[in-house]
Amino acid sequence: MRSWTDTLRFAFQPVVNLTTGAVAGLEILARPEGGDVLAEARRDPDLDGALAVSAIRAAARKETLLPLHVNVFAGTLADLGGLSPLHDAVRASGRLPWEVTLDVVPPFTHVPQQALLEALGGLREQGFRISADGAGDGDVPLRLLVDMAPDLVKLDRSLLRRPAAVRAMRTLCDELGALLVVEGVETERQCAVAVSAGAQLAQGELFAPPARLPAADVYVPPRFPGAVAAPRSGPSVRAFVRPAALLTGSPDVSGVLLVDRTGVPVRSVHRSRFLLSMSGRYGHALYADRPAAKLGDPPRTVGVDATAWEVLDVVAVGDRDRTSDDVAVVDRHGRCVGVVRLADLVRALAETRVEEAARLNPLTRLPGSDAVTGEVDRRIADGRPFALSWLDVDHFKQVNDTAGFAAGDELIRAVGRTLHGAAAADRFGATRVGHIGGDDFLVLADPEGLEPVAAAVLDAPWSAAGRPVTLSLATVVCPPGSVARHQEAAARLAPLKRAAKALHGASWVLGRAGLPGHEIRRGSLPVQAAGSAPVGAEPGLG
Repeated sequence: MRSWTDTLRFAFQPVVNLTTGAVAGLEILARPEGGDVLAEARRDPDLDGALAVSAIRAAARKETLLPLHVNVFAGTLADLGGLSPLHDAVRASGRLPWEVTLDVVPPFTHVPQQALLEALGGLREQGFRISADGAGDGDVPLRLLVDMAPDLVKLDRSLLRRPAAVRAMRTLCDELGALLVVEGVETERQCAVAVSAGAQLAQGELFAPPARLPAADVYVPPRFPGAVAAPRSGPSVRAFVRPAALLTGSPDVSGVLLVDRTGVPVRSVHRSRFLLSMSGRYGHALYADRPAAKLGDPPRTVGVDATAWEVLDVVAVGDRDRTSDDVAVVDRHGRCVGVVRLADLVRALAETRVEEAARLNPLTRLPGSDAVTGEVDRRIADGRPFALSWLDVDHFKQVNDTAGFAAGDELIRAVGRTLHGAAAADRFGATRVGHIGGDDFLVLADPEGLEPVAAAVLDAPWSAAGRPVTLSLATVVCPPGSVARHQEAAARLAPLKRAAKALHGASWVLGRAGLPGHEIRRGSLPVQAAGSAPVGAEPGLG
């Protein structure tokens, strides 16, 4: 009688880093030639554990040195309380546990959650990385997903038709310290949506189909317009991590990290310096029988939560001869989880700057509305209160017609500089400023940060070629849950803007999403309307 192992084969599918274009790992997929061993494994934890062990052994036979992703049912982990045979198989194959990510796959219904969490805790202590698979199309409860604290979250491609959900999941992943992966990507359009929505990793037929031999090359489309901009603190180093590779004949490999038995980096061997030492006069005689560590340098390391700018700081303070060395990325235990290359960081940061520059208004050098509205959507997804304001110059066309367009341009530049200064003075960094075009500006701030910005622009004595000028400001305060997207906040601003423009002098009108009426914070009513307030206004607040 033939065993299931006689007909079972494995295929490898790359997990691709969407920032660097490099292969970040290989998912090992069981491919039975007959029967439905996967359905049996779902019901039989021992069989599922045996499949995971077989997957590791299959990878060892293919001699791949890339990090591995192994699928395990959630019920298997809860029932077995961990996978001791898997740990032994990883060690026997010459690999280390932190080179293996366990993709915990559905179903989660009826799985004892506490038992699952305890099993995951034990595996994490051994060094295994944890991925929550099937999010978005599976049955993993959101509370369980948070409690799992995964290193990666894998989304089903069906969510790409709902980019807002992907962006919200990216926000959650950032809070959890996890990377976001989209599975099943088949078209360049889907890849573009994944990148724009904030996914950092992806896999699917577009890059490379599952194959019996690990793919040496993958196709990655060029970066797409509209990709998520890096935060002010700089992109996370997680987006640039490459697998730590052995020194081989590949020109793409720049060096090797030497780690101790616990996975902590101890030496860094640079490819070029190593080859120069070995090929120089007496090099072979001097070094051929000596430990490789003799030709290494102390490793440079950063934590997985570091930003790209922090990596550059590490490189900048070191020896100039080592600026091209890979930087080791370590987890909270000091174990190496990969390397970061300086070229990847510089390229990504340069692209970010170019994309930001392309979106800047040429007159004020402030970003356009997209930067502000994108941040509005992020705060909505985060459940944060915010205040969105619309500022413009009163009767700006008359200013241009009487003082000239040059004086009008200088006035706009001055307003832009003042707004930029007010945003920079926000010690919490929560204020964003955008120049929509013409004399219109957007300001996004925390509700408690409104007054300093309003005072900066409304208290200043503005003029154009000696002609006094006033500004009008309309603000809508949006508590959590009051609006679902930035378009709703913008729609609520329109009537507030009309109310502000109806006042004399520098004016400021403030409304609250979900509540009728508005407050007049600055400005006075027209003479013909004296004794009566605009509809919805509250007299006495001006």
